[in-house]
Amino acid sequence: MRADLEEIFRDAYPRVVAVAARVLGGRDEAEDVAQEVFLSFGRSAVPAGEAIGWLCVAAAHTALNHLRSGRRRVAREADEAAPDPVPDVADAVVTREERRRVREALGRLPRKAAVALVLRHSGLSYAEVAAALDLSPGSVGTTVRRAESALREELIRHASSR
Repeated sequence: MRADLEEIFRDAYPRVVAVAARVLGGRDEAEDVAQEVFLSFGRSAVPAGEAIGWLCVAAAHTALNHLRSGRRRVAREADEAAPDPVPDVADAVVTREERRRVREALGRLPRKAAVALVLRHSGLSYAEVAAALDLSPGSVGTTVRRAESALREELIRHASSR
């Protein structure tokens, strides 16, 4: 294991969980993803200066793998069956359904587009996204805009195929 793991874990854990939660929609599974990511990181030779970017990309990839693999189906069905104490039930159902549709569409995007979108919308700066994905900082905005457009198109395409 790495000698710097504890320090990097303390600094990066909240951000890694936030990236995974952005994809998965829940903190519990996001924390499971973070655990997997830090275990992999602990066995890696990633330089400490590149740790945040590597961890965030790994969190996005791992969360997308969870999303795409269908491992969440049982948990999602259980969550949908359990009513949430919400004042306006209709709004809660619509919001939950929209989030499910966006996550499914995100899972159908090309991996690099999905990761760029997740990282940027998880609060990483353009420079951090660029470093994490080995892009030039000037191309991050274009990459994210194209990913957003592809996500919109995927949502429309899937909605019209129902």
